[in-house]
Amino acid sequence: MREFASAQIKKGVRSIGMGGDGATWGNYALVYRDADTALFDAGEVHFSDTGNTFGFTAVGATSPSFWGDAAFYVIGLSQQATDLHLWTLTSPSPTRPPSLGDGSDQAVFVKFAKPIFSTVSLGLLGSYEISQMTLLPFDGSPAIRFQTEWRPSGGVGVTWQPDRAVLVGVRALFNRDSEIHSSGGIDKKGELRSDEYRAGVSLLPWRGGLLDLGVVALSRHSGLDGTSLSHVEPTFGVEQAVLPERFWVRAGRDETTWTGGITVQAAPLKLDLAYVSNLAEIRTGDIFGRKNSGVIGTITLKYH
Repeated sequence: MREFASAQIKKGVRSIGMGGDGATWGNYALVYRDADTALFDAGEVHFSDTGNTFGFTAVGATSPSFWGDAAFYVIGLSQQATDLHLWTLTSPSPTRPPSLGDGSDQAVFVKFAKPIFSTVSLGLLGSYEISQMTLLPFDGSPAIRFQTEWRPSGGVGVTWQPDRAVLVGVRALFNRDSEIHSSGGIDKKGELRSDEYRAGVSLLPWRGGLLDLGVVALSRHSGLDGTSLSHVEPTFGVEQAVLPERFWVRAGRDETTWTGGITVQAAPLKLDLAYVSNLAEIRTGDIFGRKNSGVIGTITLKYH
């Protein structure tokens, strides 16, 4: 469930629309540039082959600048999903029976960013997130309950901008959970580790235009079922200002997800929209389905 909500919130809707490269303009290290703002996020992802729908809402705010242009950003998120069809397209397995499920996810993220030198900025992320899901197998076997207990998680990002036409960044994210599986009176517990590394460069090759190129490396391990996953995928995107300081369009590809987006700005408000096709395909496989599309939006208010 997190792949359709909190994983996207960490990158930001602008970055999602132009290929999801959170290493550059979506880097934690640049949060201070959004000082004195508040935002509302919402999104929905729908699977056309299974009918599953995931929706979420989130609210956040960035503090005024302090300590040499540093700033804090805090966002809280809630996600609910009901009547989900799980493993209906997966090869039958005793541990993955086709099921009907309800789930939820709650999270709070705190980011801190500060310019270290005139061209280098540092960002830190601390996260608290828990998830729950109850499944009712179609074959009548006992209900399955998944839940996670929080373990310290977070991330770090660094950007280097030698001039206005070049931005280079790296970002690392480390998620840790204690996952509990309950069924038929038997509880199993194991650590769930998920690491993500991103690197990218953004260039301004022409007036009002932006090119973004990067790479993402994923590593996951479930102590509960002993499975591991690793991927290295490209990210790339393009953005163009159609009306300077008023309207932008963008498109790109993040891992195996094609994206597009727009921004409309009329101070003190800004609207960002992103469209995604087959979001989180390599991360969730066919657990919820194989074909999805979604829309994610953010309204930002500059309050000072």
